[in-house]
Amino acid sequence: MNVDWSTFWPRIVEATGETLFMVATTLVFGSILGIMLGLLLYVTRENNILENKFVFQVLNFLINLIRPVPFIIFLVAISPVTRSVVGTTIGTTAAIFPMTIVACFSIARIVENNLVSIDQGVIEAAQAMGASPSRIIFTVLIPEALGPLVLGLTFMSISLIDFSAVAGTVGGGGLGHIAMTYGYQRFDTSVMVVTVVILILMVQLAQWLGNTISKKIMRR
Repeated sequence: MNVDWSTFWPRIVEATGETLFMVATTLVFGSILGIMLGLLLYVTRENNILENKFVFQVLNFLINLIRPVPFIIFLVAISPVTRSVVGTTIGTTAAIFPMTIVACFSIARIVENNLVSIDQGVIEAAQAMGASPSRIIFTVLIPEALGPLVLGLTFMSISLIDFSAVAGTVGGGGLGHIAMTYGYQRFDTSVMVVTVVILILMVQLAQWLGNTISKKIMRR
C-alpha cells in the first residue's frame, strides 16, 4: 500500500532531523577524540617530538583493528557494550555511540596523515627556537594541517551520513529506518526515492561547506 504523503511528510521531516542530529553529534565528539588521538599518534612516532614506540604501536594497532570492520558488523558486535553504556540499542542515542567510536579512530588516521605531510623543517625550526612540544603542537602542527584537516572532516561527515542510514536499518532511527520500514519492507519506491534524494542533498551540502571553509583557511 502506498504511503499517504499528506500525513507522511511530518515523519520524513522528523527522520531527517534525527539523521542530522546523529551526524552532527557524532562529528563533534568524534572530532574531539579523533584529533587528540591523531596528534598523539603523530607526536609519538619514531624520531618525533614525543617519541614513544609503545604508545604509537598500541594506537596504531587499535586504529587498524577497528577501521577495516564494516560498520553494520561493528554496530551489531558492540551492541552489548552499547546497551551497558547507553541503556538501549534502539534509537538515535544508541546509534551515536558506535558511530562515535568508528569516527574517532578514522579521524585519528586522517589527522596523522595530514600531519605527516607537514615539512619537517618547520618543526625543526620551531625546536631550534626553543619551542616546547605543546607549543609546537598548537602553533605549528595544528595551523599547518588545518585546511586539509577540514577536508578530511568533510569526508568523514559524508561517511557519517552513510553510517546513520545503516544504523537506521537496525533500529537506529532517521532516514535509514524510514527507507527500510516504509520503502523496502512495504515495497514503496516513492519513499525510497525521497529518502535517497534527501541523503544526496545532505552529502552535497556537507561537501560544499567543507570546500568553502577549507578554501578560506588555506588562503590565509
